[in-house]
Amino acid sequence: MASEPTAVGKVDFPLYVVSDEESGRVLVAAEGVEGFFVDPEEESPEVTFLRTHEVGKGRRRTEDAVMAVMNRQQEKIGEYLVGRVVLGYTEIEEPGGNISRVACPVFGNRCEHPEAERIWPRWASEIALEKGEWLRWPASYQGAWLHVVQNSWFASNRRAARYGEGEVVHLDGRHIATKSGFYCELGEAANGPGGYFGSNLDALADCLSSTSGEGPPTRIVWWNFEASQRSLDRAFLDSITELMRECSVDLTTR
Repeated sequence: MASEPTAVGKVDFPLYVVSDEESGRVLVAAEGVEGFFVDPEEESPEVTFLRTHEVGKGRRRTEDAVMAVMNRQQEKIGEYLVGRVVLGYTEIEEPGGNISRVACPVFGNRCEHPEAERIWPRWASEIALEKGEWLRWPASYQGAWLHVVQNSWFASNRRAARYGEGEVVHLDGRHIATKSGFYCELGEAANGPGGYFGSNLDALADCLSSTSGEGPPTRIVWWNFEASQRSLDRAFLDSITELMRECSVDLTTR
């Protein structure tokens, strides 16, 4: 496993677009943001948008803002319901007409996964995700990777279901050292690179009981299971086993 995240290069398009949920009117569109992807204990009273491409004229506040995460083609790949946003001061324009910074003294909900700030640009690039790419990031990023997987999956109007081919799903226990890692491995095995198939036991139950897509897998083969046993607690493994049994999915460990 890599010790450093995959390099994604500099974003030169509006990655984050904040708009009023009801009217769709854009308040700010920017390449980056500071103070949004933060640990709850490190939140500050201000969020700042960097290298902006658009700043709303006229209305500069809303109580129900949505922040969309956009790819290079300006297609929505993620979304956050952020609540109250008030555009504050701006700083000097950069060459080309972009305002360098737009501060929001009051901001609503934020993302509690700081690492997601580095993962989203990778998802927004023109390069397709590769199998096992989540393993190239440090283990401490797995929770954030899973968050991005789930957020992007539903923002793209997909259901909690299996869309991949084949009724047998194969997991490699050598890749599963954390609970987040289990769901990352399972999501990819069921739905391909960047695929989602649950992020906790309740969400997994929704996926296993769904009649959408190709339906739940009939069998899950967990290879190198002993490697996972050394890292995951027994209660979690027992809960997974019981859930598979309740959903009539044959779980085979090897």
